[in-house]
Amino acid sequence: MISLSFSFIHAADIHLDSPLTGLEQYEGAPVDKIRSATRDAFKNLVDTAIERQVSFIIIAGDLYDGDWKDYNTGLFFSSQMVRLQKEKIKVFLIRGNHDAASLITRELKLPDNVIEFSVLQAETHVLDDLGIAIHGQGFASRSVEENLVNNYPRRKEGYVNIGILHTSATGREGHENYAPCSIDDMREKGYDYWALGHIHLREILHEKEPVILFPGNIQGRHSKETGDKGCTLVCVWDGAIESITHLSLDVLRWELCEVDASEVDSLDELIDEARISLERKLQEVNGRFLAVRFRIHGATRVHQELIVDKDHFINNIRSISLEVGLGDIWVEKVKIETSRQVNVEELKAQHTPVAVILDFIKEIATDEATLKELLLEFQDIHQAMPYELRHGEDGYNFNDSDLIKKRLDNVEDLILYYLTKTEVEG
Repeated sequence: MISLSFSFIHAADIHLDSPLTGLEQYEGAPVDKIRSATRDAFKNLVDTAIERQVSFIIIAGDLYDGDWKDYNTGLFFSSQMVRLQKEKIKVFLIRGNHDAASLITRELKLPDNVIEFSVLQAETHVLDDLGIAIHGQGFASRSVEENLVNNYPRRKEGYVNIGILHTSATGREGHENYAPCSIDDMREKGYDYWALGHIHLREILHEKEPVILFPGNIQGRHSKETGDKGCTLVCVWDGAIESITHLSLDVLRWELCEVDASEVDSLDELIDEARISLERKLQEVNGRFLAVRFRIHGATRVHQELIVDKDHFINNIRSISLEVGLGDIWVEKVKIETSRQVNVEELKAQHTPVAVILDFIKEIATDEATLKELLLEFQDIHQAMPYELRHGEDGYNFNDSDLIKKRLDNVEDLILYYLTKTEVEG
């Protein structure tokens, strides 16, 4: 064993130039900024490796994102690898499920400092000057369902042993179950460190002997990939893993702003609460561009008003984001998931005209014949609506009776708002 100190970076799930869909439906979406984010984050990765003078970088799969129309993505990667080559920094990588589908991965020659592991069998690369043995195997196809760890070699004695693996481990929500394996499977090999990829959320599966972790992806790509994204810096001392440190690399931060509306008395108060939440998130991202999804929730007295003046409220949220962020905040979506404080059952029991209407609405929800008649009435509207209004999570598909059932609550809210408002004004 060579007794010395050095460090390396473990990254995964780069998804260079990952195509983004649906941005065009949002007014003011920073399309160019979002589409360049994976490249900018990857530049940050290379900059960090050079500044910290690491000995090598590990990329545990999904460097690319599938097939590409041209070679610009691969050429960009090569140009960054040449920067590392000048600093004598090696890069060890394996193909993940997305790389396996990429023509660029198969056809573009990589610089000499980049070592790609075989997709046919597990193999080992040794760095004698550092006392490092790195084991790995890439994906030969997009869907690998067997446990690849079983074919990895035992540890190489006298060396620090690192395993690189693209895997779902024991399974993770939101990710396909590729190359499944257990912590015990990995421990059995006797390695010191397992550099995993595929799961986009940073997670430490085992803290020591061996260290097993997912670093997460280096740049969030949509509203479900929120929070700090980056890589892991691993320091080795005298033949052992001394420390692991998360390093932020993302240039655009996706965040969820949750605003509880249960204590507010007016829309103005609710907008103020949204501003406070937004200012807090902006402070947390340390100067990065902020992409935000708002979730407004809670049983609130302004629920009906929110439903009626939804567009007015959402545009006010977008307006304060421009003011707070000075152009560095984009509101991707505002989801209103509030509920009414009015007790509908009590209203129904009063036998007022409002109660009669509410009872009729309740009957419609369980009367399939009436629902079908309503759908027939809406057919002309359905045909006239633009495609984008008929699809997606907020779409109106008037061929589906479930749509009517889902929208009946909104109908009740509108009735309660306007009729109760009329009573108060009267």
